[in-house]
Amino acid sequence: MPNIGIQLLELYFRLGGGILLGWVLGRQLPKVVPTYLGKFLFWIGVPLGIVAFLRHADLSGPIWIAPVAAWVAILVGAGLAWFWIGRQASQFPKKAWSKSTQGSFLLASMVGNTGYLGYPVTLALVGQQYFGWALFYDLMGTTLGAYGLGVVLAARFGVGAEKGVFPSLQAVLINPALWSFGFGLGFRNFPLPEPAEQLLQMIAWSGVALALVLIGMRLSQLSSWGSLPSASVSLGIKMLLVPLVLGVGVGLLGVSGAPHLVIVLQMAMPPAFATLILAETYNLDRNLTVTALVVGTIGLLLTLPVWLVLFGR
Repeated sequence: MPNIGIQLLELYFRLGGGILLGWVLGRQLPKVVPTYLGKFLFWIGVPLGIVAFLRHADLSGPIWIAPVAAWVAILVGAGLAWFWIGRQASQFPKKAWSKSTQGSFLLASMVGNTGYLGYPVTLALVGQQYFGWALFYDLMGTTLGAYGLGVVLAARFGVGAEKGVFPSLQAVLINPALWSFGFGLGFRNFPLPEPAEQLLQMIAWSGVALALVLIGMRLSQLSSWGSLPSASVSLGIKMLLVPLVLGVGVGLLGVSGAPHLVIVLQMAMPPAFATLILAETYNLDRNLTVTALVVGTIGLLLTLPVWLVLFGR
């Protein structure tokens, strides 16, 4: 692989520039702008990017391992988080966490930002050729986990929430990223005129840039830094322990090279913004969720070199 230092500098410039621009815009523009930008990316930007990147992605080999690894990471993260909650309750019964805090802790430990943040990281460090592995991990793993198991847990631990499990199925079925994923797979070999192909690629990369701007805009509106100790534990599970242990396990299964690194990078992403949506919808501990989002996004800059050194060969 190319020099790790150069790769990281280029990635930090892209990530930092996009997120910083979004942070500044988020402070200046009306608060409704991130909402509209998020809807644009959800319904148009990300789906078109998936179709475009799939046309140049290598889907050969055991790519089915990616979603399997995603679900194992989700379940292991949730299991470790549940173990920590039980340990805290037994050792410090007078300081036992509320149900809402337990729910936010579980979600922050299991669901990562493998889309808006995982996509640009994968494209920058590994390349477009292996983007299919990131797609399979995100759409068939994280997305289903967040709006499937994540909703079930949020409804279970939510305070006064009377939401049913049905919205999780609805959220998955109407997700345009999944529909574009199927469309992209079916028409990835369909020839396009060169100008159309270039336009599609330009739109796709513009969507990646706008996703980084959106992250910065949302972070600019998150002002809470409370619950740092518990958030740090959830991030340790989500961003360090799970990718380290499972990254070694995936390697023992025979996955190596760029696909191996893609899976580890996706496992190591900070908590997804879906955790904040679930926290607000089901009345979970919003302070813990916000703290985990902010600290995890910043901490990613420190953990990326670790994964490149350990698994980037």
